[in-house]
Amino acid sequence: MNAGTVELIYSKGEYFFLEMNTRLQVEHPVTEACLRDLVVEQLRIAAGEHLQLRQEELVPRGHAIECRINAEDYANGFMPSPGRVTGYHEPSGPGVRVDAALAGPGWSRPATTR
Repeated sequence: MNAGTVELIYSKGEYFFLEMNTRLQVEHPVTEACLRDLVVEQLRIAAGEHLQLRQEELVPRGHAIECRINAEDYANGFMPSPGRVTGYHEPSGPGVRVDAALAGPGWSRPATTR
């Protein structure tokens, strides 16, 4: 037993199905920023416990946005493009979350070489 995610798109008063995954999406921190900790709920379900939430309890609070910065070569089919990063400054402030593999200037490399 596990928790999954369903992606829908809303347009002109209608919902359209995009995909279903039998896991949390990599973007789950965006949902958690406006709702609650989905990982805790997933672990409870995996442990055989009942879902602690009801749909009507999920009231969004605030807004969230995710930005990804990738080193890719657009002229080569967006293949990973490692290289030297000469400047890097992470955003900060209340409610800002940064998940990064780079902590400052240095070398970037494709994820497959890590």
